Amino acid sequence: MSFDRLSSADSTFLHIEDGVSHMHVGSIGIFEGPAPGYGALLDMIASKLDGVPRYRQTVRSVPFNLGRPVWVDDPHFHLEYHVRQTALGSPGGEAELRRLVGRLMSQQLDRTKPLWELWFVEGLEDDHWALVSKTHHAMVDGVAATELLSILFDTSPDAVVVEAEPWHPSAQPSPLELATTAMAETMRSPYEQFRALRSSTRISRQAWSQAADLTRGFVALAGTLRPPAVSSLNGPIGPHRRYSWASTSVDDVRKVRKAFGGSFNDVVLAATAGAFRQLLLSRGESVERPVRSLVPVSVRTRDTSGRAIGDGTLANKVSGMFADLPVGIEDPVERLAAVTSQMNYLKSSHEAVAAEALTSLGGFTPPAVLALGARVASKAPQRSYNTVTTNVPGPQQPLFVLGRQMLKVFPYVPLGGQVRLGVAIFSYNGQVNFGVTGDYDTTPDIDVFCHGLEDTMTAMVKVATASKA
Repeated sequence: MSFDRLSSADSTFLHIEDGVSHMHVGSIGIFEGPAPGYGALLDMIASKLDGVPRYRQTVRSVPFNLGRPVWVDDPHFHLEYHVRQTALGSPGGEAELRRLVGRLMSQQLDRTKPLWELWFVEGLEDDHWALVSKTHHAMVDGVAATELLSILFDTSPDAVVVEAEPWHPSAQPSPLELATTAMAETMRSPYEQFRALRSSTRISRQAWSQAADLTRGFVALAGTLRPPAVSSLNGPIGPHRRYSWASTSVDDVRKVRKAFGGSFNDVVLAATAGAFRQLLLSRGESVERPVRSLVPVSVRTRDTSGRAIGDGTLANKVSGMFADLPVGIEDPVERLAAVTSQMNYLKSSHEAVAAEALTSLGGFTPPAVLALGARVASKAPQRSYNTVTTNVPGPQQPLFVLGRQMLKVFPYVPLGGQVRLGVAIFSYNGQVNFGVTGDYDTTPDIDVFCHGLEDTMTAMVKVATASKA
């Protein structure tokens, strides 16, 4: 009998999911042709599954919510259920693929199965094909999703598929075992936390420094409780989704950074602000007040270059900051300067550290209360921001599946609560790709936003180029 318990953050993504807020993340990879056979694709994925144990596990609840849910092996696992085959009708262009993605992402994952799907899409123009992935946010965050790409895909077109070893699921724990184990962990938890607290007092200088950081962070975080601008970006949503995308290049982002300063993330946030400005103006709405965005931030350990380090667990290790996107500034360079100034302040205020500390308190909370709190939180706090904007750096070398190169990849971010439009950014092999999710009924003009992204980047690059002349 073997199982792993979900973390507080992972559990929260399960608890906030409902009939209209589907908490799966995803990606859309477009590959060069010809498309492989379905059987060959199954064999390739089967050969990789030992590196991703979660892909063969389901979520089990603990009786009476005595503990957080656990991951257990699925005794009825069938790869064919999760890897699905479909095809686009003629002409099979990117617009048709985006519509298909919207329909696929509108369907909630089955909680009785391992929480992922991979759709093999044939029939794209130019002899291309696609893989559309859906993975529940309880399994992965953005950085972990990048780890997943490195496990499932190859870095060489010459990689050989190794025959998969037979897999045998572990025995299923009984409800009694789940309950007694959870109670035992609860009894141990206060002692372990007391020991950790006593140990931390031995390094008082570091503790006082961390306390000061947290204090500044909580002060900054408290400022986000004021309501954001009222706009059509927020309100009730339905279960159906629209999906579109936009692109720029890593070189163009670097060109803007070199000319005007700021970080890579500042530049893409400034482009996002320009897109929201264009969308709101097209709707006849005011841009006098900023659009507040939740900006997820990885709290993983980082290497010397600042890149988040994966640890192989695929669990969520994410916090967030709240950025006010300056949609009222017309000039793209001034808009970037405003974004950079604000993000520097938010980083120095340790807002993300404070938010992560609040999230980690879920580890002390009785699971029944945590579940109730998560559902309440999914409604009320989302009145404190208008949108979500997440940026995850991806591999800058080409990836392959069965010898076919992935030409492009676009991310997918879920919607929840009152948020009607969300933006995910993912860099891959010299590209910076924006995946935009919209509520189907209230965001029919999603392409206005995507054109705004590309228009804003084009304007910033044009000014940056002119400044060098």
